[in-house]
Amino acid sequence: MRLVAIITTLTLLLPVSGAAVARGEEEHQKIVESGQVYDDPELQAYVNRIGQSLVANSDKPNQEFTFTVLDTEMINAFAAPGGYIYISRGLLPFLDSEEELAGVIGHEIAHVTANHHGRRSRQDLTNKIVATTAYILTGSGDVADASTMYGAELISGFGRDMELEADGLGAEYMYKTGYDPQALLEVISVLKDQEQFQRVKARATGKPAGTYHGLYATHPRNDKRLQTVIRKAGELDLDEYVESPEKPGEFRSHIQGLVWGPSIQSERDENRYYHNKLSFTFQHPEGWTVQSGSQAVVARAPDGSASLTITLRRKDGSSPESVLKGSARGDLSAGTDLEQAGLKGYSAIASSGGVSKRLAVIDYNYTYLFQGESSDFAADDATLLQMIESFRPTHPKEKQAGTPRYIQYIQVPRGATFASIAASIRIPYAEEQLRLLNGMYPRGEPRTGDWIKVIR
Repeated sequence: MRLVAIITTLTLLLPVSGAAVARGEEEHQKIVESGQVYDDPELQAYVNRIGQSLVANSDKPNQEFTFTVLDTEMINAFAAPGGYIYISRGLLPFLDSEEELAGVIGHEIAHVTANHHGRRSRQDLTNKIVATTAYILTGSGDVADASTMYGAELISGFGRDMELEADGLGAEYMYKTGYDPQALLEVISVLKDQEQFQRVKARATGKPAGTYHGLYATHPRNDKRLQTVIRKAGELDLDEYVESPEKPGEFRSHIQGLVWGPSIQSERDENRYYHNKLSFTFQHPEGWTVQSGSQAVVARAPDGSASLTITLRRKDGSSPESVLKGSARGDLSAGTDLEQAGLKGYSAIASSGGVSKRLAVIDYNYTYLFQGESSDFAADDATLLQMIESFRPTHPKEKQAGTPRYIQYIQVPRGATFASIAASIRIPYAEEQLRLLNGMYPRGEPRTGDWIKVIR
């Protein structure tokens, strides 16, 4: 995983107002439109059912909440303004029951119902909401980058007292809904194992393990205060017995076949070129061909009468306009700024010796230089400029993954160990991942006939 956040509860909450709800709706639509929602309607409905049942037994049963499973391998869950709560696909395989999932969701609901946003200013949080959405959409960076982006305040969460209050309220919502609040302790154990694994891996690679916050870092594995609030929730005097809503085998049926690792959702337009390594794409007219070499990417018209050549160089801090003017030959005209998909650029027409070319420079990790040529420049310039203006980063939903992998349940064969089962799974740290999936990290072996989760 490029970012392993041990359920980094990025609880980005504004005072409940029309503006806050509108902001939440706007950012939610960006996530949906970017293709980051996991394509499994049954799983989405399942998570929503659990969430809505907890809301019905919360302190604000009439508040509107929206629950969404994101198609990301990050181990993550967070809440955004307007009652939007997100659970990552990457978190689900490490849980072992519906009750544990309800514990995670209940904790996020409690941050909303307890109004834990009071310590933060509206503008500060607005900026962080946008930054978080951008991070989800790009999926780039690592723990250190995330710490810089979100800021120390966001990473540090609400502080232990507020996190503990969210635990207590979440536990109450669980109990009133029929779930055993003790499942929260199991979630803590699962995530502490993840935290330990990240430290071990960091020591082996020499990279920082990162810091985690909230419920998952402020609580020791045997947190007495947490145990106390959970026990109190289980001692509530209810008018009548509430049966657990969990149906035998339902949680397992949703985890069986769940995608493991990078997303396999890929939506590509046949009239767009995608550069997998550099993660950029641009649109071209139907029938054009694109060839990628070590020096340039060249798009050509079917009859060879027009072409667009893309080269790159390292960024040196110069503006796109100054780069273009410094490298162009001939007289420049029709200069215009470019701003597309968050990228800055500049374009102009260069004319020399009776020949005109469409030039452009766009900054995106590197400095990209575009040169459009045509035997009938006046007729084709609009097409060349349109191709340049379609240049943008590749969306996560457009990225092609390697071999797809899925979570499967198997019964342990006689004499099998995690090491022997992991030998056929070609992923990094295969044995450690199997142990984490099955709650036996860093040691222990499954028994013959036990059902365990594996990666296929």
